[in-house]
Amino acid sequence: MPEYDTIVRERQKAVRREIDRRHIAIKAIQYDAGWKEPSTVLSYFPADGEKQPAVMSLAALFRFIETKAIPLELLSMLLPEGYLVIQAPEGVDHDEASRAMVDYLATKEAAHHPASEAGREIGPGENTALNAKLAVVKAA
Repeated sequence: MPEYDTIVRERQKAVRREIDRRHIAIKAIQYDAGWKEPSTVLSYFPADGEKQPAVMSLAALFRFIETKAIPLELLSMLLPEGYLVIQAPEGVDHDEASRAMVDYLATKEAAHHPASEAGREIGPGENTALNAKLAVVKAA
């Protein structure tokens, strides 16, 4: 049986690396999520890559999702392969659905370009991006 705490902690570290890469301030996450101190956010996403993150509670994940303090695609990195955190639409906006489909198709075509990540094949990064875009299409 997998060691789920270890898996989740490694994914939390990956999310922190992506937060840093995107220059998202921990203070902004803390403020948007409604915590008084950044220590809570830092306990889940420590700056020191050697420090073990606290395993995130469902309540904290719920808060991050509801406030969108962390982009949903980053929170999706915490989930098992093939699962995404997305917001389901309350009503169908056919214009938005059309844009999402065009975006998916353009990304797919670009992934088949010889100069793309894996040449004519779809590479791992492209596959992840396509899955996220397809989820948006399905949600629309």
